[in-house]
Amino acid sequence: MTAPRVAVTGATGHVGGLVARALAAAGTPQRLVVRDARRAPDLPGATVAVAAYDDGPAVRAALTGVDVVLLVSASESADRVDRHRTAVDAAAAAGVRHVVYTSFLGAAPDATFTLARDHWSTEQHLRASGMAHTVLRDSLYLDVLPEFAGDDGVLRGPAGHGAVGAVARADVARAATAVLTDVLTDVRTGSPAGGGSAGRADGPAGRDAHHGRTYDLTGPQALTLADVARVVTEVTGRAVRFEDETVEEAYASRAPSGAPRWQLDAWVSTYTAIARGELAAVTGDVERLTGRRPLSLRQVLTGR
Repeated sequence: MTAPRVAVTGATGHVGGLVARALAAAGTPQRLVVRDARRAPDLPGATVAVAAYDDGPAVRAALTGVDVVLLVSASESADRVDRHRTAVDAAAAAGVRHVVYTSFLGAAPDATFTLARDHWSTEQHLRASGMAHTVLRDSLYLDVLPEFAGDDGVLRGPAGHGAVGAVARADVARAATAVLTDVLTDVRTGSPAGGGSAGRADGPAGRDAHHGRTYDLTGPQALTLADVARVVTEVTGRAVRFEDETVEEAYASRAPSGAPRWQLDAWVSTYTAIARGELAAVTGDVERLTGRRPLSLRQVLTGR
């Protein structure tokens, strides 16, 4: 078996799992980096390494000999930035040449959505690492929006009339697979890992264009949460409606969950970010990278 030159983290999750399967279908040898080997998908041409992001030595061992890594952001936690930094440092120490990182749309130090600030900190650490990198800033997942509705069929939160250009996980995975494939081609042909011009995507996606690039991955349209409720109702037959809340009401309605304050802040700021228009962007980056128009909410729900 040819030694894998690409590693996929989070291969037991939604996006990482889709990318791993796509690479396997294309005959690309890969290393799956997971926390539990028993949950790793059984894929042709794949080897498995066990490492958690907060275990630097294990991540370094898992990535040794690998040129390109898909670094899927860790699950939400109070120490997620620290875990990301540890993983980035370990990748650099292992000799990784290029990291493709799944970030969040509008990542900035002053983003309304609190977790987008965490992604900004990770991006900054990655830029300072000396490794070539590509950042995929995903909007909210279309697949998850219907799950915002409670058991009572009410999708509630302080989003007002704001809209979100949410993206399907499948489109994020396709975009990530396209970038990884192009970067691997660069590595095999000897193109400089740091070549190309840094910046945002503003033209046709090519191989060198991925170096230092940031792509905003969105769906085909911006939807209000009232739109989301209407489409879910029409497609699934489940009666769902949107109920706007004040910020105070949002914290009060979620407090009984017992979630820590950082988690409550993340939940509520998801909606306030929508209300402020920070997630309304609709870009052509998915189609630019994959050659396919991104899926709509209706297509995600119907599977077509």
